Amino acid sequence: MATFQFDLISPEKLVFSGEVDQVDIPGTEGDFGVMAGHAPLVASIRPGIVTVFSGGKQEKIVVLGGLAEVSAKGLTVLADVASSVEDLDRAALAKTIKDMEAGIARLAQGSELDKEITRLDHFKAVLQNLEGTALH
Repeated sequence: MATFQFDLISPEKLVFSGEVDQVDIPGTEGDFGVMAGHAPLVASIRPGIVTVFSGGKQEKIVVLGGLAEVSAKGLTVLADVASSVEDLDRAALAKTIKDMEAGIARLAQGSELDKEITRLDHFKAVLQNLEGTALH
């Protein structure tokens, strides 16, 4: 199988860099997979789990938003926040969700409320996947 370069970068560090077979991305317009030879693309990322396939192995990385760019050089993900599943602070994520719920309760009806509810749902889905059996 053909490989390509994948780099996942957060403001704090280079989270992943290497040759991979495939990467599945949680896009805001729907999840999508990238393989060698993928057409050029720029897409926004929702909070979710990036799955990296390389050499018959999988690695899961939690991202909390960002951008993905596919080019002739490979795939680059610029994540707002990124952490391996093992290193993610689940208590901090749960607190973020609680804070988001409190903030939403103060918003008036409208597009801002709808946007925040959607974002909250994505964060809850990440936490549910981490605590459930979806990653085992």
